[in-house]
Amino acid sequence: MKQETILRSCYSSSSFIECGCDEAGRGALAGPLFAAAVILPPDYHHPQINDSKKLSRKLRENLRFEIERDALAYAVFQVSEKSIDEMNILNATFFAMNQAVLKLQVTPELLLIDGNRFRNETGIPYHCIIGGDSKYLSIAAASILAKTYRDETMRQLSQEFPMYDWENNMGYSTKKHQESILTYGRCKYHRKSFHLKNQLKIDF
Repeated sequence: MKQETILRSCYSSSSFIECGCDEAGRGALAGPLFAAAVILPPDYHHPQINDSKKLSRKLRENLRFEIERDALAYAVFQVSEKSIDEMNILNATFFAMNQAVLKLQVTPELLLIDGNRFRNETGIPYHCIIGGDSKYLSIAAASILAKTYRDETMRQLSQEFPMYDWENNMGYSTKKHQESILTYGRCKYHRKSFHLKNQLKIDF
């Protein structure tokens, strides 16, 4: 089955300016959260755009170039780990998505939000769609931008703190990452509001 028969180009009609929104890094122990907003051309199709988690790193990076080239508008916004600790991850997610939408050079008429809830501060009508990054091209495109921008940042941060293996785990709670925190302690890019997967107690 071809990919374009799975991911739809629009939620309502091609005459509406729709914007897909998604985030990356919500469940990580370290690093910022990224959100992206993408407006694709009407009736846009692409055989490879899908949920970023289903794609290889190389394909995501290639698709990032194509999305940025083809989109009518796109924007990416990041929230630092310090701000995440201050406002909590849910509020940080809502904030990042709102800010990404507000950065767009084209004003959308409908927002398609990946997930089951959203706190809208844009004044633009929206729909929350569970698993939206596997259903709509614009949300999938946003997931790819958010993921590739965040991964790029985590690889840069990994050069400063190589012991945490962020080059490979992107700040998520892998066994090696947990063991590194226990050995070296937390660094300035770790989120104080997150706990290790197995709830190990660490003196922060």
